[in-house]
Amino acid sequence: MQHEEIKKHMKTARALVEEAGKISLDYFRKPQAVEDKMPGVFYDPVTEADKKIEEKLRKELSTQFPGYSILGEEYGSEGDSNLRWIIDPIDGTRAFISGVASWGVLLGLTDGDTCLGGIMHQPFLKESFVADDQEAWLHNTDGETRLQSRQDAILEDAVIYCTHPYLFGSEKERCGFQNISAKCRMQRFGGDCYSYALLAHGCVDLVVEGLLQSYDIVPLIPIITQSGGIITNLDGDPPMNGGTIIAAANESLHAHAMEIMQEELNK
Repeated sequence: MQHEEIKKHMKTARALVEEAGKISLDYFRKPQAVEDKMPGVFYDPVTEADKKIEEKLRKELSTQFPGYSILGEEYGSEGDSNLRWIIDPIDGTRAFISGVASWGVLLGLTDGDTCLGGIMHQPFLKESFVADDQEAWLHNTDGETRLQSRQDAILEDAVIYCTHPYLFGSEKERCGFQNISAKCRMQRFGGDCYSYALLAHGCVDLVVEGLLQSYDIVPLIPIITQSGGIITNLDGDPPMNGGTIIAAANESLHAHAMEIMQEELNK
């Protein structure tokens, strides 16, 4: 798919996401029923807002882009086209039910193993972080801002985010994160998808997280890369299948963080 066509796709997708995102405001910071998708195993909450947003996006995407595949957190996969929309209706549901505005509606467009574009929309803050295959922009009430990560960020001066320091696939990964974090200027937790958007915006320098699903991270990949950052799994590849990731504001910072993580993993 050529750039101009991708750009048109993302313009349409942004409008759909922003419209669907309005559903969340009927529930956010208001009493609501919450289900646990994995009772007795791991608290995995889902709300009516999650379900209704994904239902609306699936319906609208199927109308606007007939024949495309769709993968969503709540209703799984449909279709067999290489062109696929990936939906996380509310990334950061725990934050959502806690009244913390670090959640967002995620939508990504992929072609096989390549993510062509992505959106992170925060309805409460009226912000949309949107990327195609060449550029990344923040759209808000002030207008449009081209996103640019901190190209001069170094580890010792870095701001690092992680949604939860114990959500990693192994003890070695958790220790690797702690070793990276210990060398940074400031550590913050609980950022969910918003921390990746702020990395693209030049406010955060590193995000290290584990146990991610594809819908948690794929829509965020182009927002990071088209703002000048880099995001990979621990093998150094684009995290199209989720897992443990390191996102950094620049290549040098990413390499430094990856070196520390690999040193721990190889012990």
